[in-house]
Amino acid sequence: MKSNAIYIAALCLLSLQATETAFAAMSAEVSLPGDPATKPAISPAPFPDRMSAYVWRNWFLVPHARLAAVVGAKEADLAGIAAEMGLPASPEILPEWRRKGYITVLRRNWHLLDYPQLLTLLDMTREELRFSLNEDDFLFSKLGYLKPKCGALSWDAAAMAATRPARLEIARILKEEGVDDFSEEPRFKFVKDIARVDPASGNATQATGSPFDIRLIFSYFADYGDPLGDPEISSYPEGLLQKLAAHGVNAVWLHTVLRTLAKDPRYPEFGDGCERRMENLRRLVARCAKYGIKVYLYMNEPRGMPDEFFRKDPAREALRGTYARSWDLWAMCTSVPEVRRWVRDSLEKVFRGAPGLGGIFTITMSENLTNCASRGGKKDCPRCRDRDSSDIVAEINSAMIEGMAAGNPDATALVWDWAWDRTDGGPAKIVSRLPRKNIRLMAVSESRMPFVRGGVKGVEGDYSISIVGPGEKAKALWSLARENGLPSTAKVQANCSWEMSSFPYLPVCELVAEHAVNLVREGVDGVMLSWSLGCCPAPNLSIFRDVRRTDADKGVVLDRLAADLYGTAAAPAVRKAWHSFAEGFREYPFSVGVAYRGPQHWGPANPLYLEPTGYRATMVGMPYDDIASWCSHYPKEVWIAQMAKVRDGFAKGCGEFAAAIDLMPPEKRAFARRELAMFRAETLHFRSCVDQTRFVQARDKGERGAMAELARRELAAAKELLLLARADSRFGFESSNHYFYVPQDIREKILTCRAVLTRDVSSKDIK
Repeated sequence: MKSNAIYIAALCLLSLQATETAFAAMSAEVSLPGDPATKPAISPAPFPDRMSAYVWRNWFLVPHARLAAVVGAKEADLAGIAAEMGLPASPEILPEWRRKGYITVLRRNWHLLDYPQLLTLLDMTREELRFSLNEDDFLFSKLGYLKPKCGALSWDAAAMAATRPARLEIARILKEEGVDDFSEEPRFKFVKDIARVDPASGNATQATGSPFDIRLIFSYFADYGDPLGDPEISSYPEGLLQKLAAHGVNAVWLHTVLRTLAKDPRYPEFGDGCERRMENLRRLVARCAKYGIKVYLYMNEPRGMPDEFFRKDPAREALRGTYARSWDLWAMCTSVPEVRRWVRDSLEKVFRGAPGLGGIFTITMSENLTNCASRGGKKDCPRCRDRDSSDIVAEINSAMIEGMAAGNPDATALVWDWAWDRTDGGPAKIVSRLPRKNIRLMAVSESRMPFVRGGVKGVEGDYSISIVGPGEKAKALWSLARENGLPSTAKVQANCSWEMSSFPYLPVCELVAEHAVNLVREGVDGVMLSWSLGCCPAPNLSIFRDVRRTDADKGVVLDRLAADLYGTAAAPAVRKAWHSFAEGFREYPFSVGVAYRGPQHWGPANPLYLEPTGYRATMVGMPYDDIASWCSHYPKEVWIAQMAKVRDGFAKGCGEFAAAIDLMPPEKRAFARRELAMFRAETLHFRSCVDQTRFVQARDKGERGAMAELARRELAAAKELLLLARADSRFGFESSNHYFYVPQDIREKILTCRAVLTRDVSSKDIK
């Protein structure tokens, strides 16, 4: 018996070793976007070396044992480096950085570490990182569609000894500038505050007379990539649902990838962990029902797959569609009936498995690579190249709707017309081929509206609050909806947009109310209140709760909102401040290019670069010093002038709001002062847009005096923002980007400003 046991144990060991060998080989095959890297990373300035920058940027975010393991150092080695730069010895490392902040960690190390070291730093496998880069709301695009070439970073005691004086100088500067106090409200504290249930507020959403039967929004702090993988479903805690319901929200949505939710015998790798996710989905549906809220799933399907998926057998090769080089993925061609069968059957399983699930909303001509027409590449697919793209879009939408309805006949699909006008037949042909049940049509309300800013003509694309809808494109789709007996839905941004996304909301209630009233008069049935940004329970959402079809007047709505928030006596003064904020924001130099690539999300936290980086601004990711992209089609002086008008409007509004606080009841003043601090921080962001652009212009012209003056202005703005950000953990956060910046980034900006002011800037520094 003993020898048999030894024999069996040996077999098990051999089997385990073989499995580990096979897994290692499989992992080695997993390619990561942008690998191998070729473009040199940006210099670690203002730090004397990469190791110093590495310690500085990660000291408050990553456990120190892991920091040391990444670079082959001892914890004491890195503690010494931190101490030389004036950093505290044992800061608290919040566990939230692992799940709700990993994008922040990834972004701040993108130019410091190679992929193998990033995997260790993030505590991720190659498969997990590839999933995040490809599926986590355009994450690889936000990082620039390339991985900078860094090379491995290794501890070298002798090299670090040589740069010690420069680190001691950093500590001296922090003390001299008065920014060496590292106390702050812990990042993510706002999550705990919002998640906390108020027993006095009750459960159910209050009945409202809102004309919008669906008022749909995302979570302010969702796990975007795989929210149902979290057993606590912490993307939607009860406190958040309670507060959203109080603002009139009756539906929420979450990001999902269909292959993670259902099994299929033909694709055994699909559905891994789906039982756990479906159980979590059922729990979420029940949790939301307590507050009168329905759950909707985002469907951008079928997602593209890597080459190895198709190479497994000839049957899968027959599914291969177009190729997207940016993601290194291939479409699962929806012209193949088997692909539509998989989508339909999978959604039926999901909706049968989660009774009470509200529905889906679909995007079929944008975002990720899905059908062969989705990214404009159908010419490369032999099955799709001669097909009308309208037929392709109608087919895949119909498959999703049919699967959903088969699982739950009461569920609803919000079918989004995003980019349908790029199809061969256009929206009318697509709508004519869609089912007539379980469906409503949705359009971006303000899309394609013409406007003029600073004498420059433009046409709105999406994500605008400064341009008040609806436009003719949306009206045409809603007209199609009425002709076909279908309800209509408007997608808007109520709290904030990519015009400025790093704060909970913008105090431009007047523009939001104007938009809401216009939608009521247009007869729109429902609203989607946000994309992944602008989802905080905040005053602007209440406008869509309070507006009435019988009395569609923005003044009535705003008077009531101001009185509710700040008291009757202060309401007129608050309305005056809101008007100034709105009038300033009407001057925003809008284009999708500006919204995506401008520096407004970072504001004073965006570094000053003494030398051109050579990097282009990324989509709501890293603005670098790429003022050509920041300004989009606007002449630079016009763009600067328009941003200055926004800045001035916000500055005026802040002054008027500050005066209004004296008129408020004492119990409302603490809330008002906290909001005023946020409005001032937003003003600093717009101010910094102006000054950073002028700095880059001066640098590129070699104007040393102008550079110094602008660096002084940016230094002052950064110090003011640092003081405000330390007191409010909401600043800099957006759910799909995590934190654009944390207080340590603002200190780094202060160091770059000092580098401009103290370094001997000669001609060799200006290229």
